[in-house]
Formats: sequence, structure tokens, C-alpha cells
Amino acid sequence: MPEEILSDHISPDIFLHLIELAALELGPAEAEYLRRELNNQLKAIHELEAIPLDSETPITSHGVPYTPQTTPPLRTDEWLPYRDPQEILDQAPESEDGYIIVPEIPHTELD
Repeated sequence: MPEEILSDHISPDIFLHLIELAALELGPAEAEYLRRELNNQLKAIHELEAIPLDSETPITSHGVPYTPQTTPPLRTDEWLPYRDPQEILDQAPESEDGYIIVPEIPHTELD
């Protein structure tokens, strides 16, 4: 494996900063598990990037080419009203004037 794969990782300090930015509440074991999994994802990405490709290989977003002949037609958007919107609103912890009230998410300004 190339040296850069092993040295490019999310440190505990960076991960704690990311958790704070995302406003996640994780216990120490959960945080370490998630950090380890993210580092495994980065490692897999770096391994894929290290695969040599011919410069003539076209860039694709998936392995199956979609041509006009194989692409299904787009569905038209169709609005279907729910039969009893009040039923949905009654399940919300708080609602007002037909809208669900959600708690404000605190944020800080980035410098």
C-alpha cells in the first residue's frame, strides 16, 4: 500500500471537531467506532484511486450505460393530496395554523 493511504486519516481531534459541527451526541465508544469506520471508508477510496486507469477510459457515474433506447421515460410529477392532513398534524408534538413547529437548531457563525 502507498504510504499516503496510511497517513491520511481522521484524527480524534478532527473527529471531535466534526461531531461538534454536526451537533451529534455520541458516547465515547460510538464516536471511536464511527471514526474508525470513516477512516476505513477513506482507506477504501484511496485504494480505488490507486488503481491505474487508461487515460482513454471514459468517466462514468455508474457501471451501466444508459442510452436513449434503454432509459425509461421520466414519470410526470403528480400531486396527490393526503385525505386527512389533520391526522398528520395531530401526530406532531407541536403545530400551528396547519404547519408543524420544529425546534430551532442552534448554530454558530464561522470565522
